[in-house]
Amino acid sequence: MRLTRCHVDVALATGARVVLPESAATHLVRVLRLREGDECILFNGDGNDHAARIATAGKREVTVDLHACQAVENESPLHITLLQGIARGEKMDLILQKATELGVARVLPVLAERTEVKLDADRTEKRMAHWRSVMVSACEQSGRARIPGLATPAGLAPAAATLDGIGLKLILDPVGEHALSGLAAPGDHHLAIAIGPEGGWSPRDRELLRIAGFTGLRLGPRILRTETAGLAAIAALQSRFGDL
Repeated sequence: MRLTRCHVDVALATGARVVLPESAATHLVRVLRLREGDECILFNGDGNDHAARIATAGKREVTVDLHACQAVENESPLHITLLQGIARGEKMDLILQKATELGVARVLPVLAERTEVKLDADRTEKRMAHWRSVMVSACEQSGRARIPGLATPAGLAPAAATLDGIGLKLILDPVGEHALSGLAAPGDHHLAIAIGPEGGWSPRDRELLRIAGFTGLRLGPRILRTETAGLAAIAALQSRFGDL
């Protein structure tokens, strides 16, 4: 029987008794109806799954005993950074969820020239918390024990500048210079893929990406929507160079 797997943002060590954070306690005991003595799997992003047993399930506090730890070796050998033009609502959630399942290592949300989403400081903080929860849930479902990095939303220029150390940087382009079949594997297993928002990259954005070292990748003759493009690219690159 597959055990329930749950993320907790606390330190985990075999032999310890841990008080579960309220969100995890609610999910395991109030929603899934686990009781004292029931088993579950906890992870905190350290790369391990921690076997746990519900020790107490009170109204005010739920504790677990940690009795085993196992390293999770399912991270992709290909370290993909997704530079993603911020999409609206559920589209962005879908992108982050499926990119996490496909093994992306890091996501850089970008406010491009044609981005339709407006974020002030308060909305940015709330969006970041929501996006992280989406990625954490995707890790719970997919078995990943490391949560992909998620950068604070930034303009295209500063976001691209953080990628200076990556040699292979790609932008989808039906007439781009690279075909997937002829693309050379990145020597350090690191690459970045840039996907525009709903309105696409503006000419100014494309020039900025070109100056930053991005080159075109042909991934079929059709124009893909923002919620399709990144996922298709990640899957294709994982199939060619990663572990799909």
